[in-house]
Amino acid sequence: MSLDDTLLDTAAAWKREGRKVAIATVVETWGSSPRPAGSVLLVDDRGHMLGSVSGGCIEGAVVKEAQAVMAGAPPKLLEFGVSNEQAWEVGLACGGRVRVYVEAVR
Repeated sequence: MSLDDTLLDTAAAWKREGRKVAIATVVETWGSSPRPAGSVLLVDDRGHMLGSVSGGCIEGAVVKEAQAVMAGAPPKLLEFGVSNEQAWEVGLACGGRVRVYVEAVR
């Protein structure tokens, strides 16, 4: 899912409700990856999520970092990638590399 008005509207609505919100954006891919650059995942402090930055294989780690930035940690650039031989073992079946930028919504 790319960053569009629906995601921005949702992030703004969550903020108006007093929630903390983080946004994770795929900023770069190399080789095969489950989602293209520009894909977005919104996370709030109540555990709600909207969008996707992967086929599910890295989203747990991304959500953990989103929780940290909502708690005051600085934005972070995450990189996930494995060789084709290791891909199935760790759940990144694509065997590519994905960079995801995670930041709090202010």
